[in-house]
Amino acid sequence: MAAKKKRLFTIGYEQTPARAVLDELERAGVKLLVDVRAIASSRRAGFSKNQLAAGLDERGIAYLHLRGLGTPKEGRLAARSGQYDLLHKVYTKHLKTLQAREEMDELSALVKQSGPVCILCYERDHQHCHRHWIAEIIEDRDGVTIENLAAPQI
Repeated sequence: MAAKKKRLFTIGYEQTPARAVLDELERAGVKLLVDVRAIASSRRAGFSKNQLAAGLDERGIAYLHLRGLGTPKEGRLAARSGQYDLLHKVYTKHLKTLQAREEMDELSALVKQSGPVCILCYERDHQHCHRHWIAEIIEDRDGVTIENLAAPQI
C-alpha cells in the first residue's frame, strides 16, 4: 500500500473573523500554522502574532512565524494596488535571499515531518498572494498536495 501523500494547506484571513479561521483550521486537521507574513501584526482582532498563537494553542495547533517568507514592502504595496505582476517579480527576487531560502527549506522539512501544515497570510484569494508561490515550490519540491482553505466571510 502506498504512503498517503502529504498535504500543505493555505489560508488567508481577509474579511474573515479569527474564530472562523481557527474553526476552518481545526476542521481540516491542521497541526501547525506557519505564518508567512513579513509583519505578524494586524488591525483585525485575533490575527496579531501573540493573539493568533494563543487562539491556535487553545485548539492544539502549533504556531510558527517564518518572517523571511513574507513579502517585502515593495511587494505588499504592489499587491494592495492590484499590480500582481510586480508582486510576482518582487517576490521571485526575494526568494533568492539567504533567509528566504533557509526558511523555505525549514518549511519543506516541517511539511514532511509534521502533521498537516497550513501557511497563513492576509489575502483571501490565494491567487493574489505570495503564499500561492510558496505552496507551488513546496508542491514541486516535495510532491505534496496543496489545498487552499477559505473560512466563511463576515
